[in-house]
Amino acid sequence: MPPTIQIFGTKKCKETAKAIRFFKERGVKIQFIDLAEKGPSKGELESIARNVPIEELIDRESKQYKQRQLEYKVFDIWEELLADPLLLRTPITRFGQEAQIGVVPETWKKWIEKAK
Repeated sequence: MPPTIQIFGTKKCKETAKAIRFFKERGVKIQFIDLAEKGPSKGELESIARNVPIEELIDRESKQYKQRQLEYKVFDIWEELLADPLLLRTPITRFGQEAQIGVVPETWKKWIEKAK
């Protein structure tokens, strides 16, 4: 059985919708994790951070970042991302031990090939 693609995002995020549509159109099974309801576990976040630098995971343009006025504060990125998953850039896609941020069809196509 091929591994499932995990997609972390929110229902309102257009980029997340593009990721979901990409995989569904190709008949690939996905697991959608809505960050408005539940964030990644510490282990999941560590796995993602092995592929994507932690600095790139935080969305400094997000409404959440601005509302919390984090641009004016010194903070631990790990702690903030675990406590408030809406600070994550989306979509985050995971396949096995690999992870990507954003819409990256080239990478996704490789994942689909590997899964076959």
